[in-house]
Amino acid sequence: MGRKVRQTDVIWRRVRRISECAMTWTQNVTGFEVESQTGLQLLSMAFLVGSRTFLHVFRPRATGQDSACKLIAALSCLRQNVFSENVSLICRLNGHALVTRHYSSESKDDLRVRYLNGEDAGIVVVGINRPKAKNAISKNLVKMMFEALDDIKNNNKVRSVILCSLVPGIFCAGADLKERAKMHQSEVGPFVSKARALITELGNLPIPTIAAIDGAALGGGLEMALACDIRIASDTAKMGLVETKLAIIPGAGGTQRLPRIIGVSLAKELIFAARAVDGTEAFRLGLVSHSVEQNKSGDAAYLRALELAREINPQGPVAIRMAKLAINQGMEVDLSTGLAIEEACYAQVIPTKDRLEGLAAFKEKRQPNYKGE
Repeated sequence: MGRKVRQTDVIWRRVRRISECAMTWTQNVTGFEVESQTGLQLLSMAFLVGSRTFLHVFRPRATGQDSACKLIAALSCLRQNVFSENVSLICRLNGHALVTRHYSSESKDDLRVRYLNGEDAGIVVVGINRPKAKNAISKNLVKMMFEALDDIKNNNKVRSVILCSLVPGIFCAGADLKERAKMHQSEVGPFVSKARALITELGNLPIPTIAAIDGAALGGGLEMALACDIRIASDTAKMGLVETKLAIIPGAGGTQRLPRIIGVSLAKELIFAARAVDGTEAFRLGLVSHSVEQNKSGDAAYLRALELAREINPQGPVAIRMAKLAINQGMEVDLSTGLAIEEACYAQVIPTKDRLEGLAAFKEKRQPNYKGE
């Protein structure tokens, strides 16, 4: 009994802590200020809906402890993903958003990041550009991508991200094996850990991410795409987690994300056999959301990804962030906890100016103008 009481105390302390963070979050992340305690109360109420789950947790049954752990983990993830956001204004030059950014590095052209403007403002295109190495993941590329993701994460003007290749016929060939061969054995583990952390960071971006796969995405290249919310591939693209050919296993999330996307049995088959599939087969398996016929310029998947990003662009940005958070965290817990997470996320959109703008636009029969506030 004492142990269950201690578990209860831990959970309620966590809930109170998250509730205390609500006011700071609404000001720092969404950009709007709550003039009363309404926003805080709504968030608290949403989490308290989870009390039904708490009651189930402490019933005398074998899974009770596991349920408590799940709930604590869910709340921890929610706090980490929602309340740790820091917002900064997009860098501007003569009043216009910078179109391209390069990051200080040994090879500045390994990664090119474009912040689109005009009607496409809010869309960021992250292009991998290592033609001589087939876009293989090197130490330098990992460093540059960390810098790029940090900029994107701290920019509340970004609505969506497209990850693509600037090298025809290649998305990313996986780890840079030539560089890996020069590493001491003691360096391999830390590098793989850093690459894994990078792909986790990509998966944790609060805004929609789209992988445009116009060429081969193998090993770590496919793992990078798996961390994106949506994958679009040309019919000629090749995809596979082929690490077992080298007597190793996928080390950047592949063994975890692939089964969650296509199912355990199919994932095991592809990984055990080191099999690569084309875009058409990938669509049939559910590995990609769309398979498009490749064009002469070799960028059919990118163009389809751009179309999708343009569909996302006009929607409410705070709502999209909350929807992504609710889906991602909800899929990792039981339904009751997931519903509590959904209600907590819904509470965050209620006090926004965007919600009022949406209602006004509907009433006036015009397109809404959302500002992420």
